[in-house]
Amino acid sequence: MADSARMSKNSFLYPQSRYYGRFTPEHVTFNANLQEFAQSVAYISALETGGKLSSEEAYKRIKGLWKQLKHSKKELGIGKNLSQETR
Repeated sequence: MADSARMSKNSFLYPQSRYYGRFTPEHVTFNANLQEFAQSVAYISALETGGKLSSEEAYKRIKGLWKQLKHSKKELGIGKNLSQETR
């Protein structure tokens, strides 16, 4: 598959929206992680709705993704000091 076709496919399957928040590397990274989480949850939900995954398996996968997102937030220091972040 050509690189441009792969990029088009990836852009379609894994869309990324522009970031409008306060620009720091940590916030941009967390935003990308959050978008990836949302996209993955949408796919898992579709698989469960379509009967390809059991409800229990879908729950386990989403719970695992949530733990990864929480870990990412903690490691990036997002939300540590809310009064400084809102400035």
